[in-house]
Amino acid sequence: MDEKAAQDLLHERSFIGRSMHSTLLANKRDPEIRFDTKKQIAAFTSQICEVIVGKAEAVKLAVACLLARGHLLIEDIPGVGKTTLSQALARSLGLVFQRIQFTSDLLPADILGNSIFDRNEQRFVFHQGPLFSQVVLIDEVNRATAKTQSALLEAMEEHQISADGVTYQLPQPFFVIATQNPQYQVGTFPLPESQLDRFLMRIELGVPDRASERAMLLGMDRREMLKELNPVFGAETLLEIQAKVRTIHTSSALLDYLQDLLEASRQRHRTGLSPRAGLALLHASQAWAMMNGRDMVLPEDIQAVGTAVMAHRLGHDIEQSGESGRTFADTLLKSVPVP
Repeated sequence: MDEKAAQDLLHERSFIGRSMHSTLLANKRDPEIRFDTKKQIAAFTSQICEVIVGKAEAVKLAVACLLARGHLLIEDIPGVGKTTLSQALARSLGLVFQRIQFTSDLLPADILGNSIFDRNEQRFVFHQGPLFSQVVLIDEVNRATAKTQSALLEAMEEHQISADGVTYQLPQPFFVIATQNPQYQVGTFPLPESQLDRFLMRIELGVPDRASERAMLLGMDRREMLKELNPVFGAETLLEIQAKVRTIHTSSALLDYLQDLLEASRQRHRTGLSPRAGLALLHASQAWAMMNGRDMVLPEDIQAVGTAVMAHRLGHDIEQSGESGRTFADTLLKSVPVP
């Protein structure tokens, strides 16, 4: 079966009215379709790497975060491609994209929406804010005050918002990408632990290597490249893949290893990793396994995503002053034995 025929078959199974459950069962029975899922994810990742050059590992982590139904925090200096990565992700899936620039005077209603009195209907009508999108880029999230930052908590955790006593569901899929400036820069407010814990991963892009930077300097303008990106697959297929990620098998030994990591973090750190962090590590590992064409999670999958999932939750080690969360996460992965 060639790629076009496989995509047509996936499209037929997705849109002829069958339930998502039956489609997933069909994919399990058909190894060729399961392999095609890996090819689609690889094509999606490859297209983004054509725009974000020299950062294949960071792009793969971002894709894994999306497939695991998480939210992504990108911390880096301005100008390294954080916004471009967000737009490439959305355009490569044909998803509705909104960018929100966080500033110190931004209010919660500016992102959630507001109720405005309608004179014709003689009642207040809720007008949805920019958060009602499938991919939302929160640019410079730590330039807003804690009040505005906290407005994201319900949306990121429960995929809904509450306003004036009414609950509104957010569109599916719903993926938040937030960029964060280093805390030493002027005008930043540190994110509280509860906010950080809502992000499944935190990654850094950094500057590209010399060869990749030369290719970028000589190549097409990134804004023009974004305009030419076509969707690799759509929202319905993405939802199916996200559901299938949760079915990737995890053995008892693998779960023992994951819990050993959680326990070690709690023994060596002032707070350690929360149960939510454990779920995030599990789901990210399942997504990484699927991206590599496997139907079971290996310890290597946990190690591949471990630092990105754990580092921002660990912060500083109380026993080693100044120890960064990234260094502490790396130490955990190296010191906890694999069963």
